[in-house]
Order: sequence, then structure tokens, then C-alpha cells
Amino acid sequence: MEREGNDCVVREKSHLTLDDDEAPNLSSTLWLERVGEVILTFNQDGLTWKLMESLGNVATEIRISDIYAVELTDHDLVHISNLPHANEHLFVGHEKKMYRFTVHGFTRSKNQPSQLILVEYTFGHKNLQMCQMWVNQLNASLNLEVGRPRNLLVFVHPRSGKGTGCRTWETVAPIFSRAKVETKVIVTERAGQAFEVMSSITNKELNSYDGVVAVGGDGFFNEILNGFLSPRLKAPNPPTPSDFVHLVKDTGDSLVRDENETIAETSNDSEDQFPLVSTLEQSGSRISYSCSEDMDPEFPIPNERFRFGIIPAGSTDAIVICTTGARDPITSALQIVLGKRVHLDIAQVVRWKTTPMSEVEPYVRYAASFSGYGFYGDVITESEKYRWMGPKRYDYAGTMVFLRHRSYEAEIAYLDVQSDETNLTSKRNRQGSLLRALGAPHKPERYICRVNCIVCNEKPDVATTGVSDLTPHLYSEKRRWVKSKGRFLSVGAAVISCRNEKAPDGLVADAHLSDGFLHLILIRDCPHASYLWHLTQLTRRGGSPLNFKFVEHHKTPAFTFTSSGTESVWNLDGEIFQAHKLSAQVFRGLVCMFASGPEV
Repeated sequence: MEREGNDCVVREKSHLTLDDDEAPNLSSTLWLERVGEVILTFNQDGLTWKLMESLGNVATEIRISDIYAVELTDHDLVHISNLPHANEHLFVGHEKKMYRFTVHGFTRSKNQPSQLILVEYTFGHKNLQMCQMWVNQLNASLNLEVGRPRNLLVFVHPRSGKGTGCRTWETVAPIFSRAKVETKVIVTERAGQAFEVMSSITNKELNSYDGVVAVGGDGFFNEILNGFLSPRLKAPNPPTPSDFVHLVKDTGDSLVRDENETIAETSNDSEDQFPLVSTLEQSGSRISYSCSEDMDPEFPIPNERFRFGIIPAGSTDAIVICTTGARDPITSALQIVLGKRVHLDIAQVVRWKTTPMSEVEPYVRYAASFSGYGFYGDVITESEKYRWMGPKRYDYAGTMVFLRHRSYEAEIAYLDVQSDETNLTSKRNRQGSLLRALGAPHKPERYICRVNCIVCNEKPDVATTGVSDLTPHLYSEKRRWVKSKGRFLSVGAAVISCRNEKAPDGLVADAHLSDGFLHLILIRDCPHASYLWHLTQLTRRGGSPLNFKFVEHHKTPAFTFTSSGTESVWNLDGEIFQAHKLSAQVFRGLVCMFASGPEV
């Protein structure tokens, strides 16, 4: 630093070197706003800066992977108040004009590791070319980051949650603008509009986007997902027991078992007593995934490049919490522009009959988080009466439905594939029942889904040649159908853990994003107090909501449901779905999300 008259001259120091890997190392002396003079160095990992004097606990580096944008700032004044640690006696009574560039990135919250917090570092220099050189170098490195999107289709639900959809988008839109991500924004004006747009858009136009972003809740994402999959994914109906198929007059699209097969029945937890179904060769059991004949066939499903993102603005936002680890619009926006990727299981639900007297008319829907009947269907139905209350309507409706304590007669059949994982779950449930009987505390081991989850990243072992990896568990050698009949307070099928702010561990704490299993949860009729205890366990972190005698938990790739009554309302990802008779299966990792999974 030199002083000439009343002015201060920043001595220009810049040099370029090569490290052992021939990656350029750029180093310059610059001003860091609100800090002072630093030596800024660029290497293959990111930026580091060495402070000219000790300044205490100040960040001194940022990785390239943590930078989402770099932009050149106009020629502007650097005020003394912005440089608290600089040698202020050199600037007494003066302001210094400098060219500046800003590095936009993020850091992780100390209290919530999954939550990302915006940070920016503004560097200054009196020479424009110096700043431009740094901007060019950093942008060149950012362009090498694989998977970052450049063009997105964005749907905004203006009335989602508390009616903050538009305001939420306005909050995060600058992140996309700085990252040079082009966005085509559609603010929906009516229910079903997003479905219509997604189902009618040509594959050629869809291929021009890197993905679709939903600004809203789980139900809004479900609408977009169904609009995307319905005209494009052609797959056989879910497998069913032979008697179920006869009742619905199946046309051969389902994976059907031999009429002589044995079906185990149970009304308790004793399914291990029943023999396995013998392995059967089935004609037409190969699953193919292709576009419909009237669509451009150049859009494969699943698609590694094309991803879905959700910016939370809903009532529960369970999918966002499970995939990003935080219910935070900034975190979601950053994971989208950074091009994060996780695979997500999707459940295919086929309604065969709407009411007991209905004709058999198969109708397909898809769910990304949860399908529920009984208590869950009643809550979503009741809540529709109180939409004016906003998200609080679910609490009110839940209380009203709980007080009624209605149970329903139904029959559920699930495919027991007898894998190591399902055996482990059943064993833990039996151990839990034994320990409760002995008065001993029991907390089952849980392998929670996290970033780089080994369960979700494991490639499925499919022995049958030509069978898609999307349904690997359907072809287990030890498969059988198990039936459960009786009166149920609720029937639920969780695709993911369904964590939310009211249930911190979700419905099933150790459910995974992409393991090819549904978690079937059957709550049998029980006393009011017992059911309340179960619900209370759901609200506790580390609770044990599944360790009750009246609760059945089965990991399965497919199940069927038949109501014995006249009323039958399901909740599919927060949307009402009338179904007296249905079958369901899960496709492993069918879609990709702009997310990385929750941090540890």
C-alpha cells in the first residue's frame, strides 16, 4: 500500500501459475468489502483469501461447488464504514471508487445442517480489467459444473398454503436470475391447469427444458407429476391376487398369478405361519416403459437429465422436507440452480371401482409421498369444508375426525417378497411386541435416508432377464400374497418417510427415497386412548408410532384394497381420491428431483 498526497493507491499484484495438475492458480491483491485488503487466490477447488491482518473469525474460502453465480458490479464507492478493519487513517475524509465483482454462494446453517443460507463476497479493484478477468475465470469454472440447469418451466400456485405462492417465487426469483437460469413462469388461475399444461405439452418442447419447478405444496406437485406421467408412462397394472383379478375382470394388463396359487390370510401378526407361493412363470410379465403412440417418442422415462423441483409454499411440504431436509424456499432454490439430483420412488395407484355398484373402469393416478384411507381420507374430506381457514383447517379437521373415531371394514392384500429388509422389519415388530409384554423398553434400530444414501444408491439386483429395474422386488423368488381383513381406523401407504413439522420423523422414520418399497401401515380398530397414544408418538422426535399391537407395518412393492362399505375416500398426496377398489405398486427411482437428500 502506498500513499500519494491525499489519495490511496492500491498496488496491483496479480499473477498466474500452474499447479501439478495444470489447473490455473490466479492470485491478486483486492479489497474485500466489510473486511479490508486481501490476497485472493483461485485454484481448482475454489477461492481462498489471505487477510492482510488478523481479523478474527472471518470466512476465508468458498468452494466452486458452493458458488451459484458471479457478477460484475458497477463502478461504485467504497465507504470507510464498509472497511472496519482497514487502516482508516489512510482514508480520512475520502471515499474510494473501485470496480467490483460479487461472488454469490451459500453456507450451511449451524443449527440445521440441511438449510442453506445465502452469502455473498464483494471484491474491489481500481482496474476494470482485473475484475473482469476474475469474473471470466470464475464463470468458466461454473460452466464446468455438471448438471446445472439452464432452462426451467415454473408453475406457481398463487393460493397454495397461506396464499403465499407468488410472494415465495418473488423471493427466490433473483437466485435464478443471477445464476443465468432462464425461467418460463406460469401462474395458475384454476385447479387442474398445471395438469393440462403438462399433459398437453409436446415432448419436443419438454426436451427444451432441464426440468419443471412447482412453487406450492405436495398436492400441487402431484398435479404436475400426474400431468407429466399420465400421457407418457405406459406400464402394466399392478400385480394382484387371482381372486382380485377375477372380480375386476382384468383384461390381461396386470401381472396375474396362477388360479391355483395359495393366498395367506391373517388378521394378526402371524403371517410367518403361512407357506410361500410357488414360483410361477407368467406370460406377458415383462414391463415396458414407453411413450404413447401420439406422443413424440424421444422423451424417455425415467430421465436422468430432466428433473423436478419444489419450492415449498404449501401446508405440510412433506416431499420437500424429505428430499432437501429443510422446509425453506431459499434452500430449495439453491439446490435447483446447483443441479442437485436424487431419485424418487413413485407409486402407481389404479382405481378399479369408485363405489360397490360402479362398473369396472380402471383409472390410473400417481403419488410421490402418501396414499391414505380411513382417518386420512376423512381428514382431507372434512378439511375441504374449511378452506377459508388456510393450513389450520387440517388441525381442526383432524381433531373432529379423531373425536368421531370411525373405523371401516376392508380387505387388504399385500405382496410379501420375503427380502432381507422386510424380514428385518417383521422381526423388529415381533421383538417389540415381546419386549412390551415383558415391560422392557424398545427402540428399534433405524437406518435413516440421508445424503449419498447407500440404500437408495444401491443398484437393484434383477435376476429375470428383460425386467425393468423399476420394479425389482416384484420378481423375488420368495413372493406371496398375504391378506389382512377386519375393521381399520386407517390404511396408509407411504412412499417416503413423510416427515413434516408436526411429525419430525414422519410416518415411517426409516423409509427411503428410492428403494422400491411402499410402507403399508394398517391401524386396526382400537380404544380411543390407544389411538391417541399412537398419534402422540408421531409428533415426537425418536417416537415409536409403529410399536403397538393394533399397528401392522409391512414393506411391500404392491398391495390391493377392497372396501366392504359404501364410503371409500382416499388421500393421495393431499388430494381427494374416491376408490372402493384399488391396486398399487411402486416404481423405483422413476423420477429425478432437484435435491440432494437430508444432511446428517
